Amino acid sequence: MEVILLEKVYKLGELGDKVNVKPGYGRNYLIPSGKAVSATKDNVAMFEARKAELEKQQQEALAAANSRAEKLQSVAVTIARKAGSEGKLFGSVGTIDIAESVGAEGTELEKHEIRMPEGPIRATGEYEFDVQLHADVTTSIKVIVVPEEEA
Repeated sequence: MEVILLEKVYKLGELGDKVNVKPGYGRNYLIPSGKAVSATKDNVAMFEARKAELEKQQQEALAAANSRAEKLQSVAVTIARKAGSEGKLFGSVGTIDIAESVGAEGTELEKHEIRMPEGPIRATGEYEFDVQLHADVTTSIKVIVVPEEEA
């Protein structure tokens, strides 16, 4: 399936690129989320007419992501969870928990922006995770998981 990208997509292409993707990826993700349109003659003409507007939107999104990245560079959140004597958590800490903790610190962060390649945290300790705010903007945050004090 050939689509025209309406914004830069990580590991796929730049604004305006015509790319071939699997039909399911195009129909179920790219087109519904507004990241692409199918590459028909009408859509190519529509894209050419809106190209300047789309480039301006992309520049604004990049500037916003850069300003958010500056705020997030100094963020270190501490999350308290119940843990055993050896530091193993009863449960885990995932992207939702991290996003809520960062939000409580005063900086906005969505759960889909946090990259946890090894999965959720299952032990106490200090961790560093990448946060991808835009296709071109990646920063990192520090997460400290401590055992919860018994009352």
